[in-house]
Amino acid sequence: MRAVVVSWNGAHLLPECLDSLHAQDVPDLDIVVVDNASTDGTDELLRLRYPQVRVVRTERNVGFAGGVVAGAADFDGDWLLLLNNDATLAPDAAGALLRTLTAPDATRVGAATAKILLAPASDQRETEPRLVNSTGNVVTTAGTGTDRDWLRPEGDESRDPDVFGFCGGAALLRASALAEVGGFDASLFLYYEDTDVSWRLRAAGWTVRYCADAVAVHRHASSSGTDSPVFRYFNTRNSLVVFARHAPLRVAASSFARQVAGLLRAAVREGAASPGTRARARALRDVVLRLPRTLHERRALWQHAVVPRRVVGRYLSRPEPLPD
Repeated sequence: MRAVVVSWNGAHLLPECLDSLHAQDVPDLDIVVVDNASTDGTDELLRLRYPQVRVVRTERNVGFAGGVVAGAADFDGDWLLLLNNDATLAPDAAGALLRTLTAPDATRVGAATAKILLAPASDQRETEPRLVNSTGNVVTTAGTGTDRDWLRPEGDESRDPDVFGFCGGAALLRASALAEVGGFDASLFLYYEDTDVSWRLRAAGWTVRYCADAVAVHRHASSSGTDSPVFRYFNTRNSLVVFARHAPLRVAASSFARQVAGLLRAAVREGAASPGTRARARALRDVVLRLPRTLHERRALWQHAVVPRRVVGRYLSRPEPLPD
């Protein structure tokens, strides 16, 4: 089994993450850190404190998607464990994910996704329940991809092991399934890359299974922040590209209309020259410029799909309101 951790200027996050990987109860875990051209002393930290960890250094920041591609480039094993650099795994989590994928009825399960909890806030009381970050990824009829059970109190989350997709923040992938569907798309850089792979797995006849016994804790959006222009650009662009690649046309059109409306609201609320508004506008521009390529990918990906788009489309759900 190989664990891939992609990091960009995350020296302050890596010790907890790597210590949790070293504590896993699986034998011969090969840990690879992809250092995305960090400038914060990550290389020195890894050299001095984690000499047993293999480091792949990129010449520039290639994002999470490109980092996974780099970290798995020479891998010829069976299982690829993904863990965000701002997340930690419980000591038995990797073993639980592996048991999920090696169960007798799991021969066509391409990925096992963990139960990811949000790290408690500094002012959170010990008696308050922890909040769920993800029990896998879902896609909606509004043209969005989201974490199943986002912000639900622990104990109220879904129990259904069948979920549309895996969350790349903490998941174990069957390497043969990943290779069959072409691996991660490095051009997506950041966000929706796991949803894209999940859609391709489903089209190829693979399924995704949620493993409640594999627990991870995540400091959500520690690298980019959900209010940053970087988040807004890639989240907007990639959601539209991925839905245009895979979703029914009416859903893809709904996704585009929703993002245009979001741009107009941002222009009124923040101003047309604000960083967030400009990031949204650049994303929409790039989606339109990319559209011929995206439509070509749509035809190529689904022309010979094992499972028709309409069948995979049954996983599309109505957007759920956020919990109170």
